[in-house]
Amino acid sequence: MPIELSDDAFDEMVGRALDGLPDELARLVDNVVVLVEPEAPADDPDLLGLYDGLALTERPANHAGMLPDRILLFRGPLLDMAETVEDLEEEVRITVVHEVAHHFGLDDDRLHELGWG
Repeated sequence: MPIELSDDAFDEMVGRALDGLPDELARLVDNVVVLVEPEAPADDPDLLGLYDGLALTERPANHAGMLPDRILLFRGPLLDMAETVEDLEEEVRITVVHEVAHHFGLDDDRLHELGWG
């Protein structure tokens, strides 16, 4: 049975996951906003997170002034898969790291090799 958690408590959990990024990595995150959506897209209802943007490795030199890239976290699927608040906290952390890795240009195959897929 999925756990229940208020929107504010979930947002705080996401904040802790972001705060837990190593400083040397966090300093390199550029022009990205993190958003929590209630549900995943209808065509992929089990999706936990999504990086929507142009990875740092693919950005042209004149990328300045563009709208921020987005990391989307999907609250419903994350809550559905967790049995405890501790499970949820860990899955949110993994999902945040996974999507930030996409920002740095790591694809899903490489993330699986590293154990983050």
